Amino acid sequence: MKAMVYRGPYKIRVEEKPMPKIEHPNDAIIRVTTAAICGSDLHLYHGLMPDTRIGHTFGHEFIGVVEEVGPSVQNLQRGDRVMVPFNVYCGSCYYCARGLYSNCHNVNPNATAVGGIYGYSHTTGGYDGGQAEFVRVPFADVGPTIIPDWMDSEDAVLLTDALATGYFGAQLGDIVEGDTVVVFGAGPVGLYAAKSAWLMGAGRVIVIDHLEYRLEKARTFAHAETFNFAEYDDIIVEMKKTTDYLGADVVIDAVGAESDGNFIQQVTGTKLKLQGGSAIALNWAIDSVRKGGTVAVVGAYGPIFSAVKFGDALNKGLTLRMNQTPVKRQWPRLFEHIQNGYLKPNDIVTHRIPLEDIAEGYHMFSAKLDNCIKTLVIANPS
Repeated sequence: MKAMVYRGPYKIRVEEKPMPKIEHPNDAIIRVTTAAICGSDLHLYHGLMPDTRIGHTFGHEFIGVVEEVGPSVQNLQRGDRVMVPFNVYCGSCYYCARGLYSNCHNVNPNATAVGGIYGYSHTTGGYDGGQAEFVRVPFADVGPTIIPDWMDSEDAVLLTDALATGYFGAQLGDIVEGDTVVVFGAGPVGLYAAKSAWLMGAGRVIVIDHLEYRLEKARTFAHAETFNFAEYDDIIVEMKKTTDYLGADVVIDAVGAESDGNFIQQVTGTKLKLQGGSAIALNWAIDSVRKGGTVAVVGAYGPIFSAVKFGDALNKGLTLRMNQTPVKRQWPRLFEHIQNGYLKPNDIVTHRIPLEDIAEGYHMFSAKLDNCIKTLVIANPS
């Protein structure tokens, strides 16, 4: 089969790999129809995630058709059209029983922290991802869900991570009616977080980025106020000014490990890799939220030390909430929002490319070319 493979930082290609096989009775093999390139895939592409091995196939956002099932699988059969959450999880351990699917204890040798994630290095279990023609899906009775007949395929693939994560970010903020919510990052997750904040009762939503085309999308898709941090000497001062010098009630970090805006953070976090990424967005979040407010973090960071202003968070009495998204837990409400017309996930899709062109897709997304916001990858046209 054809699959995207990692050959080192900034080096990927499409190669022939062996077809995945049923390895356990509860496995399924999925013929991928549509995948996506995620902003957090760029952390792998740039060499920021430890234990990203040569030959690994990325891709944690994908949908497809069931090709084969193991003898224990009861809920799926060949031919079913399914969406697969990015979490690999068992469904029965201590954490899964509490809905913490992203922290499953049985799917990752490094499970003292994160559980399993498709296509996201051996730090998260070493599972090959869906930027390929076929993918093995463990615990097939637990994760995959049959795509409803009324749901568009492009909307379904965006539910496997980006939309669910943006919604989860707003959910972590414990937004109450009338809150001022600031979102750092106008990529797909930030756009969805801003849109979701309105659904949870926010009275004001502000999105901060430095790319004007993304800020324009935040205005048209998420109906948010926008600030370009590159146009201000100190974006934190601007946030204080615009919130009566109190700060926002809730701030969401939807950027993660590669945030711009501070030279020292960028050099130590993304170039020298002395941190688990540049923590400038997180520090800005801590600085721009009001005392007693909430900071929600859904941007991805590496597992090593990061230079975070924890003392300021302590002294301001902040609530910090974060995790990898337990995707399937978000689906019932998101299905309702999409069916009712409150959300149209594929409104943010800007590019659609065949699997054979995925190297160009990564370059375009990484270099922010052609006003790229979200790229879908067509593996097996249906």
